[in-house]
Amino acid sequence: MRELSLHILDIAENSISAGATQIEITVIEDLLQDELWITVQDNGRGMDAEMVKRVIDPFVTSRTTRKVGLGIPLLKDAAEACNGFFTIDSEIGKGTTIRTKFQHSHIDRMPLGDLAETFLTLLIGTPEVHWIFTYKVNDQAFLVDDQEIKEVLNGISLTDSRVIEYLNHLFREGIAETKESAVKQGALYANH
Repeated sequence: MRELSLHILDIAENSISAGATQIEITVIEDLLQDELWITVQDNGRGMDAEMVKRVIDPFVTSRTTRKVGLGIPLLKDAAEACNGFFTIDSEIGKGTTIRTKFQHSHIDRMPLGDLAETFLTLLIGTPEVHWIFTYKVNDQAFLVDDQEIKEVLNGISLTDSRVIEYLNHLFREGIAETKESAVKQGALYANH
């Protein structure tokens, strides 16, 4: 995978396969500390300690659609190659949290990719899941809790073309405004 957003998509698909009904995805670009954090937390079936140890092996997968699971091992290697780390915390019956940290400016760090498209794909592709998306740059944050959107839609399908257009705009504008606000805030700090 050439973009981190595709890794997020892969991990979220693992969460869905594990029966998660709520998935929280948090992406933090801390430019002041030169860190990029990605966290995916779910309330799925969880894994025992042995499976957590095995899950970083590319030849172990719980999916029935393929025989190897390259996503997590590749993400772990990518984070460690960029002065970062990768952790999995999981408990049977409670869920799993995957957390990665990269040195933001590292020359080998793959690009973040299209977060808006990733969030939109997950939301409209699995409307039965409660999604919470957070994107943060320094002190500026953009948060979408899909429960609020679903309540406002009051039964209108997330796949309605007008809804997709609105959600696409919401994610793209929210992410862009968060970046822009952080840049402006950084310029303010630099001038004082």
